[in-house]
Amino acid sequence: MFTEMELEAIVRFSHDNIVIADGEGTVLRVSPNCTDIYGKEPSYLIGKTVFQLEKERIFAPSVTVRVLKDKKETQVMQKTKNGRIVMATGIPIYDDNRNIVRVISFSHDLTELERLKNDYEALQAKMERYETEIEELKEKVAKDQHIVVKSPNMEKIWKLVNRVARSDATVLFLGESGVGKNVFARALHDGSTRREERFIEVNCGAVPKNLFESEMFGYEGGAFTGADKRGKPGIFEMADKGTLFLDEIAELPLDMQVKLLQVLQERKVTRIGGREAKPVDFRLVAATNQDLESLVKQKKFRQDLFYRLNVVPIAIPPLRERKEDIYQLAHYYLSKFNEKYNMHKMLHTATVDALIHYDWPGNVRELENLMERLVITSERNTIYPHHLPFATREEAGDYEKHDWSVLETFEHRGLTLQEALREVEKNWLTRAYRQYKTTYEMAQYLGVSQSTVVRRLKKYGINSK
Repeated sequence: MFTEMELEAIVRFSHDNIVIADGEGTVLRVSPNCTDIYGKEPSYLIGKTVFQLEKERIFAPSVTVRVLKDKKETQVMQKTKNGRIVMATGIPIYDDNRNIVRVISFSHDLTELERLKNDYEALQAKMERYETEIEELKEKVAKDQHIVVKSPNMEKIWKLVNRVARSDATVLFLGESGVGKNVFARALHDGSTRREERFIEVNCGAVPKNLFESEMFGYEGGAFTGADKRGKPGIFEMADKGTLFLDEIAELPLDMQVKLLQVLQERKVTRIGGREAKPVDFRLVAATNQDLESLVKQKKFRQDLFYRLNVVPIAIPPLRERKEDIYQLAHYYLSKFNEKYNMHKMLHTATVDALIHYDWPGNVRELENLMERLVITSERNTIYPHHLPFATREEAGDYEKHDWSVLETFEHRGLTLQEALREVEKNWLTRAYRQYKTTYEMAQYLGVSQSTVVRRLKKYGINSK
């Protein structure tokens, strides 16, 4: 009797749903909470077989049926008529002759956990979609800003620019003339919370020294001879809430360096001839093609200002150190100027090869200017190496004897389709080999597997890297 009382207490007060059946599958006992899980009162279940209840899809599937069939402990996931998700575990009880005399099943309602899991997976999918959209947006911004980020170096820089853009930290762009420091500065602004405000660019080397202070600080009416009677706001004021980009910061006169430092420290500006200091809130971005640390040692640039500017230094590599970008940049500018001048110029593959192997002392600016010149001055729609101002006589005439010309001369050479396809394939592989450093990068460029690239390089006798 005591054992019966204990069993009844366990069944009644257990947090799990318990179902006890005999060796024939007839339900003997159920816990009261079965109504919540299976939607049926205990009185409905007791006396019926688990086979019948499985047919009615009350237990779907029935773990007790599985235990009776497999004669071992079993676990199944059930879905009830009222849509609940249940994990049921069935345990067989044997007599001395190894016959099953009871099956005890424990059911855990996992509906809430399943819902949370589904919500989490949906959230993960949404986050992945958002991340993809953000990356696409970043690529679009890069494209809109004429930034090519194919080379590994440029990809790192572009990611850094996007990370830093979200802060208000001062950024110092370093690099040779023509690498596109101003383009990155603009992209930094466009990716910031100040994007709706002004982006003001000042070339410190282009403003006459005697006008620099009045241009930067502004002046009150009648402050000096020739001054506008109404006065004029300076660049610091106009950049309020926005971004101020000081290009060629190394050209800033020493006396103006002191005043710039004061503005950065106090965040206030006083016009020439004025008495009232006005608060200003702008993000400072600077750029230079000079070695500021060396200038500091030479006492040509203030050390305290250097440290103010050098919060986040970002060095943009010259074009000769990111040759992977030359092909994309050349075609971007070619397309741009074709549209501008209503032309249909194309680059011969030998021309692309020559562009890639050129050192580009003027960097991206030189490439842009060259593409504009070629679109305007080349007589034919195809731009050949001899149109390039830096091409040697050997390079200029090389396309006539080199395999690069096969695309335009298949019909004159009497090639079959198969022969022409082989020549095209070799052409593209040679081009990729010259443009990229590894077979992995070549495979990405060509849109094939790395193993395919290795096999084809060997097939055509092109040295792999």
